Amino acid sequence: MGNIEIRIADSSDAVAISILGRVTFTETFGHLFRDRKDLQQYLLRTFSVEKIENSLKKKENVYWIAFADRLPVGYAKLKLNSPSQFVLGDDDVCQLQKIYVLKDFLSLRIGFQLQERLLQRAIKSDYHAIWLSVLDENERAINFYKRNGFETVGQHEFQIGREHFDFIVMSKSLKSDRDS
Repeated sequence: MGNIEIRIADSSDAVAISILGRVTFTETFGHLFRDRKDLQQYLLRTFSVEKIENSLKKKENVYWIAFADRLPVGYAKLKLNSPSQFVLGDDDVCQLQKIYVLKDFLSLRIGFQLQERLLQRAIKSDYHAIWLSVLDENERAINFYKRNGFETVGQHEFQIGREHFDFIVMSKSLKSDRDS
């Protein structure tokens, strides 16, 4: 696997993003569900092609899709104008909503490349900060974000079916990146 391509996604990528979302979510979180029906219902609701198509059309959403030797292997989503109770500055805050890469391709550093594209866009759009939520058990992701300048700023819970999940909220100032 040598040839990595990352580009802005458009409506023609909805099916690939839907499949990537389902597979990567299951790879990462599937083991946490006691009831497979809860997982299946969440996947149907969150990663339906129609929902992804609608999300791609919204001007506040920017998606990137990553390919390894022309195979779709990951994607990222930036939500512009996305205030958080944990981050000051409602008008110039955005959210890193998703960076998902198929497990077999993690070693290619595609997640880092997706994050770089996403951060460049946020800086270019004059946001002063970016935030994200990450499952508190997902140490690999937490360490990834810490290595890339994110700091813990809060916590929140999320429920899917019968399962309750604890999330860490992290943020990163984009001011210093803009000034350099």
